[in-house]
Amino acid sequence: MGISDAYLKDVIRSFRSYKALGDAALARTPDEHLHTAIDPNSNSIAITVKHVAGNLRSRYRDFLTTDGEKPDRDRDREFEMPAPASRDEIVGWWQDGWTTALDAIDALVPEDLERTVTIRGEAFLVVEALNRSVTHTAYHVGQIVYLARHFAGPDWHSLSIPKGESAKFARGEFKQGIIERLPR
Repeated sequence: MGISDAYLKDVIRSFRSYKALGDAALARTPDEHLHTAIDPNSNSIAITVKHVAGNLRSRYRDFLTTDGEKPDRDRDREFEMPAPASRDEIVGWWQDGWTTALDAIDALVPEDLERTVTIRGEAFLVVEALNRSVTHTAYHVGQIVYLARHFAGPDWHSLSIPKGESAKFARGEFKQGIIERLPR
């Protein structure tokens, strides 16, 4: 396997792992806290999901052929929630964004990594755009997990290896999807 094949396999695994963490955190968040912001300068889980979904849809719709900042995206509105959305609507945004992104990323071939795409008119190699996107997504998934954990309080169950339980997990499991296989 060449470096480009290995990179694509790893970036797909990374995106799928972040989706799995977000899925589990959303599932564990009580409905009454989906729209709770912990202070006036913070975003709720619903707002963060709306933003991540909007970003993924914009970046990955026609990924290789159009600018990653689509004309129909209104990023500023992603941070507004005039009326509370239902859990189903929030999960729908999440799934739609991820479906768009994962379908586009799964379709990439090693030769695509050296192609150029644009985001807001700025040129990026595909590998740069993927790195930028996985970093941005991980940042926001971390926020979602942190808030979900806060709202769950003592009822929280770790989404990764729980504190003090590292010995229970064999070495060499990460690439096989340890995050997706942990108890929920």
